[in-house]
Amino acid sequence: MSSSALTDLFPHPIVQAPMAGGVSVPQLAAAVAEAGGLGFLAAGYKTADGLYQEIKQLRSLTGRPFGVNLFMPQPENAETGAVEVYAHQLAGEAAWYETELGDPESGRDDGYDAKLAVLLDNPVPVVSFHFGVPRPEVLESLRRAGTFTLATATTADEALAVQWAGADAVIVQGVEAGGHQGAHRDNPENDHSGIGLLALIAQVRASVNLPIVAAGGLMRGSQIAAVLAAGASAAQLGTAFLATRESGAHAVHKQALTNPLFVRTELTRAFSGRPARGLVNRFLREHGPYAPAAYPEVHHLTAPLRKAAAKAGDAQGMALWAGQGHRLARDLPAGQLVEVLMSELTEAWTALSEVSEFSEFSEFGDGGAA
Repeated sequence: MSSSALTDLFPHPIVQAPMAGGVSVPQLAAAVAEAGGLGFLAAGYKTADGLYQEIKQLRSLTGRPFGVNLFMPQPENAETGAVEVYAHQLAGEAAWYETELGDPESGRDDGYDAKLAVLLDNPVPVVSFHFGVPRPEVLESLRRAGTFTLATATTADEALAVQWAGADAVIVQGVEAGGHQGAHRDNPENDHSGIGLLALIAQVRASVNLPIVAAGGLMRGSQIAAVLAAGASAAQLGTAFLATRESGAHAVHKQALTNPLFVRTELTRAFSGRPARGLVNRFLREHGPYAPAAYPEVHHLTAPLRKAAAKAGDAQGMALWAGQGHRLARDLPAGQLVEVLMSELTEAWTALSEVSEFSEFSEFGDGGAA
């Protein structure tokens, strides 16, 4: 699949990352699509019917291409005892927020088969996958339906798996990215060994022939220019769009991105049991070191706590997902953000071409000494 097959779908090389949990609402995806980027819906944590209704709503808002992201079902590898110990540790949080802990056994597959059926019965232009790669026959069935497919990779080996399965492109996710890392296998030994985006793009380019969508901490047009120069066909931005007017993120979450109280991000298992990057708050500091590798059990367990904290407007108890560039967030309408990013990208490309032209024709262009 050529890179042009991907970029022909949308005029600008900007993809709005699918952010589960109510952030990537149809209004956000539509605004990005109308501005020339690729808007995305996040199917994660929704019912199949809920996904269908959101697709229907998005189609009423725009006739331009958009994408839907699915979470892959997770293998049963959590230790029940570890989850029970963590639940005991969270008892004080439940008492504080006056709520019960969730049932850790509320389901492992996120309704994957039912959502896939929706996407095959009502094909959308683009479908991406997180936490793994579907079977080749699934990707082929989507291709026959006219859908362009992508899957996330956090290493070159995972990118090879994406290519082998038959996806049309790979989303290369650097460790800088906010929210959940899309590693295909959750190995606690790898919690502190993530690869930076630019280094990862180079490794993946040397390993596969697929078009690359680069993701991880991107907030400015100059950064988009950098990943395109490194070999990506497009850039995927999450945190940058989380702060926009159309985003479904809680107001407290949006404000926290640039609040001086939150100075850094960290990968944590505290809220879901899988590594995810968020702003360091009280909950993350107190529980992150003890959270087990147990997704989605921990996600289900903490769901009522996160909901109660959000209802109370308590940023210290919420999962404030954010990439490393969060302080650069801008409170703009999503369409205007796309325009600003493209202006910055054009400016960066112009500066880059001027530097290249100078190097080519200057006396230093051949590497000689003055």
